[in-house]
Amino acid sequence: MENIIVSSKPKEKIPLLPIERRSNLSAEEFQKEYLSKNKPVIIKDLSSKWSAIEKWQPDFLIKNYGNLEVPIYSDNYSNPGSKYMSAEKVMKFGDYLELICSEPTDLRMFLFNIFKHAPELCNDISDPQIMKGFLMKYPMMFFGGEGSSVRMHYDIDLSHVFHTQIFGEKRVVLFDQDQSVNLYHHPFTVKTHVDVDNPDFDKYPLLRKVTGYEATLYPGETVFMPSAFWHYMQYKTGGYALSLRANESYLKMAKGLWNILVVFEMDKLFNKMLGQKWLDTKENWAINRANQRLRCYN
Repeated sequence: MENIIVSSKPKEKIPLLPIERRSNLSAEEFQKEYLSKNKPVIIKDLSSKWSAIEKWQPDFLIKNYGNLEVPIYSDNYSNPGSKYMSAEKVMKFGDYLELICSEPTDLRMFLFNIFKHAPELCNDISDPQIMKGFLMKYPMMFFGGEGSSVRMHYDIDLSHVFHTQIFGEKRVVLFDQDQSVNLYHHPFTVKTHVDVDNPDFDKYPLLRKVTGYEATLYPGETVFMPSAFWHYMQYKTGGYALSLRANESYLKMAKGLWNILVVFEMDKLFNKMLGQKWLDTKENWAINRANQRLRCYN
């Protein structure tokens, strides 16, 4: 019988460059090389003076704050309908931490300000002093189980984000805001339905014009995500991180406030009213806008 040779073409991927890693970065160097250029960087020692990195291990949080009732979110969080942007359920914080430390799960917790419940923990972190404008009153924690991921989006308030990994490891993928049309940005949202790891270039041909950044974030490391940078997070292990936000621009603050108070509320209203039809409408708008740009390339 004649041998049949099947040639397999390598699967096409979105090109991702490594995120630069730096130590001993001065405020002047950060301003000149990253902030002014809107360029991400992983700062290996920004949190070196934080006792939180060693102290906030799962056993410590479970023992001292395990009885807190916390909202837990699943992959259904962004699905259209009456439960759009709603929690899946409420759990005890300790039970949730034990879950993500013991087995894979898609359940996540985010935008959790633990300092509201435990103000004494404020002493375990400090203002990084690498730029002006840190919003130290609004630190947010993010938790996830192994294998869970955060759909690609950018932060609605348009702050710069300094995301410090406390426990576990996660993969970080970033894209500049200037690639929003090529990423098929859904209007009235800060989201896209593009799958970074399995891109559909037939449906989304402009993805061939996109280049991003990628890295694994380890405990004690901080990734700087410039204002409105698209990001996709994938938990390689169960873990959690703390985000500090900074905003040195009153114009960005005003735009961020508009996004939160007007645009976000409009999106929620139409989701509850129209459900899947509203999602389809946003998807069609994103595709039509991208097709207009594609014709310019051609």
